[in-house]
Amino acid sequence: MLVRNWMKPTPETVTGDTLLSEANRIFSETSVQGLPVVEDGRLRGLLTRVNCLRAAHHVARTQSPDEFAFFSTRLRVRDLMVRNPATVQADDTMESVLQKGQELQVAQFPVMDKGNVVGLISSNEIFALAAHFLGAFERRSGVTLAPMAIVPGTIGRVTDAVEKAGAEVVAIYPIGCGKPGTALKKLIVRFHGPSVEAVTAALEASGWAVIESVQDAQAVAKAAA
Repeated sequence: MLVRNWMKPTPETVTGDTLLSEANRIFSETSVQGLPVVEDGRLRGLLTRVNCLRAAHHVARTQSPDEFAFFSTRLRVRDLMVRNPATVQADDTMESVLQKGQELQVAQFPVMDKGNVVGLISSNEIFALAAHFLGAFERRSGVTLAPMAIVPGTIGRVTDAVEKAGAEVVAIYPIGCGKPGTALKKLIVRFHGPSVEAVTAALEASGWAVIESVQDAQAVAKAAA
């Protein structure tokens, strides 16, 4: 999965001379997490929502006319922006972006292509990616299987067990346990079907331990109708 297919394209940008009060207005009226600072076609910095709103809240708390006037008429983006921010390329993978964000403790990246800012990747896009994987908008039910060694045929056998219980498998995600030196993985199974209990019973009868389950409420209502 490439960044260009998940990023917020053609993001709104500001210059270093933009008043911080104007940037605060943009943040307040939109859901963007960062504003790339672009001058003469070049990326100069990144203003984050957190830093901008924190400054605005500080001024509001002090209730000082002088500080409010300074914030409104003199404080500019360049005074608060992150200079030379970390960036990613449009053709980078989302996996590499997640890894880079974790390593640098950065929550948003300007996306570059041939030296130009073409997008922004932030927590908004990461949440959208997670929702896509987990089928948040598709009314799926699901179970998570306890850590196991994934060998050839494992996913096929899990699929067979779920389908024998009367459900339709729509996705299976192996998730690492995060423990160094271990190849054990949890299996997240998402499916359409009226009964999580039946799927759980079928999987446990086949030797897998189910550590959590989620039942779609609409499937329950449909089965009861």
